[in-house]
Amino acid sequence: MTTREAFLQRVRQAVVEGNRLTAAPPMPERGRTGYQGAGADPVPRFCQELRNAGGVAHEAKSSEHARAIVRELVSTKSARKLLLSRGGIVERLELPRLLRDMGSEVLIADALPASTKDAFFQADLGISNVAYLVAETGTVVVATSAITPPSPLGKGVEGEGRRVGADPRSISLLPPVHIAVAQRNQILPDLFDLFDLFSPIGAKPQFPPSCLTLITGPSKTGDIELKLVTGVHGPGEVHVVICD
Repeated sequence: MTTREAFLQRVRQAVVEGNRLTAAPPMPERGRTGYQGAGADPVPRFCQELRNAGGVAHEAKSSEHARAIVRELVSTKSARKLLLSRGGIVERLELPRLLRDMGSEVLIADALPASTKDAFFQADLGISNVAYLVAETGTVVVATSAITPPSPLGKGVEGEGRRVGADPRSISLLPPVHIAVAQRNQILPDLFDLFDLFSPIGAKPQFPPSCLTLITGPSKTGDIELKLVTGVHGPGEVHVVICD
């Protein structure tokens, strides 16, 4: 066997070994390993990181305070056509009725027939539920799965184990302003905690959604002149209302 043939043989063997199915090893105990960057209280950490990424955080002390924040944002942005999530905290706060009473045109995203999808692109502002928030990076996590995974933080998390809307990506990507509404107990300390939720290892394996979208601040892009531009490929403003 020539040197070339021996080299190719090693490559073929490595490819075979690399494509062999195997069980993933269990994740080690966290201990002091990993980001764990949320600190003692994840809410102020999330708010600070979101601001660092160009987003705006709003802490609501009550349901009525949350409604007032949303009303003010819609009014300030002069938004007339609104695209909203179905179910979840958006409906528990009665935002569709509240915003219609303000005179806004309210569309429920997953209730629109396919023939009216152009309305998604015409919306001035989108309001969505979320799956989780990540404190260490100020990230909003939305899931396209119809069934949300159980939370490691106990019961009462938004939409746990039931349908909360078909696909929130239209709401979080198409309107120029995105408002995400979440509960305090949806905040995870860091990305390790997020991806650990969908680990197949353990007594209670989780079921990952078909797609997770991680949103860290408004849409950003840079051209060849190294100039950062926001809002080109998505919303130019991201607001997160955290309800206690």
